[in-house]
Amino acid sequence: MSEKRVRLPEPETGAVLYHTDPIIMKWHYEIDYKHSYALDSPFFVGLSKGELKGSACARCEIVFATPRAHCMSCGDLTNWVLLPTSGKIHTFTRCFFGGETFLKETPFTLILVEFEGVDTLFLSRLVGAMDESVEIGMPVKAQFLKNTQFLATDVYFVLAS
Repeated sequence: MSEKRVRLPEPETGAVLYHTDPIIMKWHYEIDYKHSYALDSPFFVGLSKGELKGSACARCEIVFATPRAHCMSCGDLTNWVLLPTSGKIHTFTRCFFGGETFLKETPFTLILVEFEGVDTLFLSRLVGAMDESVEIGMPVKAQFLKNTQFLATDVYFVLAS
């Protein structure tokens, strides 16, 4: 009987190896992920409608700009509330590096927005203002992406005129 040599096909390229002890190599990984916003879903639906939603605790009478399902003070379930779409800059910083989403926008300005009648601050980007002209206390207004991605980046702020 004659032996037939069988071989697996060879990959087109070899592995990219960075180190051998321990082995550290480049590995491409891609996956689609189904993610649930669960109790935070109304916030993201609100963004798609041009609304900012926060949460309020009936017992403590605290209004949270960044929504949370439970009160940070007493632990009770909170209720959804509409936030104003205008406020003022509480503080700001200029970012010269960021995550992948923001790399094309660097440098960019992050602000903490203070809303009247709201007890906590809202983190967002300030768009269209030169850093040298930005000051604490300046009025800002929310803008919303038309093609929502259901992400926190669907809202950003501009200086109010």
